[in-house]
Order: sequence, then structure tokens, then C-alpha cells
Amino acid sequence: MAAAAFSSVLRPALAPLRPWRALSHRALGPAYSTSSSPRSAASDEATIISGTKLAKQVLKEVQRDVESWISFGNRRPHLTVILVGDNPASHIYVRNKIKAAAAVGISSEIILRPKDISQEELLDMTVKLNKDSRVSGLLVQLPLPDHIDERTVCNAIAPEKDVDGFHIMNIGRLCLDQPSIIPATAAAVWEIVKRTGIQTFGKNVVVAGRSKNVGMPISMLLHTDGEHERPGGDATVTITHRYTPKEQLKIHTQLADIVIVAAGQQQETAQLSHV
Repeated sequence: MAAAAFSSVLRPALAPLRPWRALSHRALGPAYSTSSSPRSAASDEATIISGTKLAKQVLKEVQRDVESWISFGNRRPHLTVILVGDNPASHIYVRNKIKAAAAVGISSEIILRPKDISQEELLDMTVKLNKDSRVSGLLVQLPLPDHIDERTVCNAIAPEKDVDGFHIMNIGRLCLDQPSIIPATAAAVWEIVKRTGIQTFGKNVVVAGRSKNVGMPISMLLHTDGEHERPGGDATVTITHRYTPKEQLKIHTQLADIVIVAAGQQQETAQLSHV
């Protein structure tokens, strides 16, 4: 999710300039795809959408926005990442976020804490960073150790600095079709849909995966009213998950105009490959 953090950290800072975009290289990769991508008139073969190409376009746009923001005399956006423990995947994700932030001119820092840090200490740190005017965006890299409640930590981050878009207020505003910071992977899928001209109005969409960070927000973006404050896709959305019977999954996907795979479970992805 290299581009996820920096794009969200600028949303509060660059609000006067333009509506903000959030894309992540992970979300734009092959694991997240639409079966209703543009098709050739001469064949029924789907055209491959290059997520990498789209991500590069967005990176350039973000860089221009950062330069414009600073040229008006504003402080350079700053991202702070709290990284707890030694999870190898988390360290890779954070490294990519910091690298992407630097590429577009956003300053950043990583605060490392041991896996045995107490929840109280982590919450105290979060509150201090909320009050730090130097910090434009803040995220606590997930997952956290078992003794720490992730929901409590996510809700402790100030909504306007909530880079991940996991605060209950941001999720609530998303569900009410109001502007909010949207989880990066879901925002990336939505950006792909819009930039490639995929029509969702009145279409049947299947979202494979029901996670609160990916499947749920993608579904909210696709099914909500296109004329609301935060326009949606006006699609009819069906959510499938690990307990959806294979026979039903086959029926849903065959009826769908668009299929979005947001599943991290190998079993569910394998079922889709055989549908």
C-alpha cells in the first residue's frame, strides 16, 4: 500500500485545492479487479487495466498538489507512522509508505515501539500526536499485538488525521454518503472505476470479501446514491464471503456485470477462479 498513506494525509491539508484521491499500489494490483472492464467491440475479451500506470498518474498529481500547497506558504504535509512490534509484513508496508511519501514531497517519520508496549502507553502517544500541529496525518500500522484492542486505538486517532480512514466517525460518514477519509484500498478501487469509465449505474456488482477495511467500504461506495453529498455508484451490490456456498457464489458471479475480488482468504479466491 505504498501510496495509501500519503494521499490520505494530504486530504485535510489540501481541502481548499481539490477533492482528494487515495490510491495504493497494492489495491491497484491484480488481486483487486473488475470483470466489467472496458471491452473491445470486436471481441468479448476484457481489456486489462494497468493499476501500476494509474498509480503513477496519481503520484504525479499528488506531487503537483503538494508543490502547489507549499507555494501558497503552507507547511509541508507530514505523516507520522507508529509501528509496533517486528511483523515483517508491517515493516515492508510502512517502508513503502514512507518511500512513496518522500517521492511526492511529504515529510514523514516512523515511531518504533516494542510488541510488549501497553495499550495505555500507545493511546497516550496517539493523543499527543493528535495535538501536535506538525503532524498532518497519523496512522498506527495494523495488525497490533493481541493484548491491544485495535478498534480502541483506531478510534483514538483524530478523525481529521486518520490516514487509514478507520475511525468510527470516518466510517460513519462514509455510510451516510458524506465526505470522509476513505480506506485506501476501497478508494483505489473506486478511483479505477471512475478513471477507466466503467459504468456502475444500475449494474449488478458482486464484491467478494466483507472485511471492514476493504469489502465493506467498497460496497458502500458502489451502491450509494450518485446524487448525494459523497456520490456513489448507484449499483446493486451483493457481498459474498467465506461462508457463501460455492453454488450460490457461482450464481451471483454469473449474474454480475462487475466482480470485485477483495478477499484475503485463499479458499475464497480459489472458489472464484473455478466459477
